[in-house]
Amino acid sequence: MDIQSIGIVGAGQMGNGIAHVMSLAGYDVLMTDISQDALDAAVALISRNLDRQVSRGKVSQVDKDAAMARIKTTLMLTDLGPCDLIIEAATERETVKQKIFDELLPHLAPHTILTSNTSSISITRLASRTDRPERFMGFHFMNPVPVMQLVELIRGIATDEPTYAACLKVVEKLGKTAASAEDFPAFIVNRILMPMINEAVYTLYEGVGSVKSIDESMKLGANHPMGPLELADFIGLDTCLAIMNVLHDGLADTKYRPCPLLTKYVEAGWLGRKTQRGFYDYRGEVPVPTR
Repeated sequence: MDIQSIGIVGAGQMGNGIAHVMSLAGYDVLMTDISQDALDAAVALISRNLDRQVSRGKVSQVDKDAAMARIKTTLMLTDLGPCDLIIEAATERETVKQKIFDELLPHLAPHTILTSNTSSISITRLASRTDRPERFMGFHFMNPVPVMQLVELIRGIATDEPTYAACLKVVEKLGKTAASAEDFPAFIVNRILMPMINEAVYTLYEGVGSVKSIDESMKLGANHPMGPLELADFIGLDTCLAIMNVLHDGLADTKYRPCPLLTKYVEAGWLGRKTQRGFYDYRGEVPVPTR
């Protein structure tokens, strides 16, 4: 199947990043959200990010203009129905994703491939509620999408080979690398990454080290480009907690128990960079540790 049009559900951090790379690769993009303000902000951000690439010589002005012309937006989720490939990039809550797919189903073209950018939720379970489990799979981009080179492709138990091949071709056209993952909780990257972040939060919770000493130790002692608590703030502490809960519930192993301190931060609404406070306070000129 030759994919030409991409529907993107959600104009947030992941959705606008996916729209950015897809339009730049030559795909026609239709992005939807429940808020016109969110859609306008996403298009403006894509334009600014492309301007940055132009200034660095990575993208030509002509290519930038062509990419922006390929992006259309709509408040009507059902408008995405005729697209060749739909990528759901909404909130990491299964009920939200199920509602989106339920609403889309009556409006889909027969050939449309459905995918989810979920970082942890069962692809098989999401697919089972649709009329096309064989044309459904996980299409998990890393954040920030324009920068990160990996895409996890996750087959559900029913995903057929033509669907996988079509999605793999898209990843290759983006100039990114695909990692094929089996449909188990959190797949590959987050199965390894999130327990490390959770353990860093336990290290803070138990008083083994401060926010600063934990992050510096991993940056300088393990050569990580970003400390685990700084990274958690970047990802969003609510997302980290959601993935740890999926791991804990799905694998029934106590080693995946979310740290109580992580839960406490989320309860406080301190979700990281997006709320200006998490393990660091971002309201000043320089981020300051909150513990």
